[in-house]
Amino acid sequence: LGIIIMKRINSHKGVLGIIIVNNDGIPIRTTLDAQVTVQYAALVTHLASKARSVVRKLDEQNDLHFLRIRSKKHEIMVAPDNEYVLIVVQNPNAI
Repeated sequence: LGIIIMKRINSHKGVLGIIIVNNDGIPIRTTLDAQVTVQYAALVTHLASKARSVVRKLDEQNDLHFLRIRSKKHEIMVAPDNEYVLIVVQNPNAI
């Protein structure tokens, strides 16, 4: 994902940060601080992997395209791809 696209996503109301990780869960680009980035990258990549596994076990012909997690404080949107995973963290109350 290019820097221009990251800036466009980050400019949306409520977006707190963006993380791009490779399939090993290693952050490639981020708009968040290092500690938060490492925490989100590790946990969300693991969760996305589990979610993808569930989708495939239910239907071998299917695959996970998008995962949205909403809590009281944050909404985490995850878009896995073949080589990278895009993670967007936003404030759901700011939308």
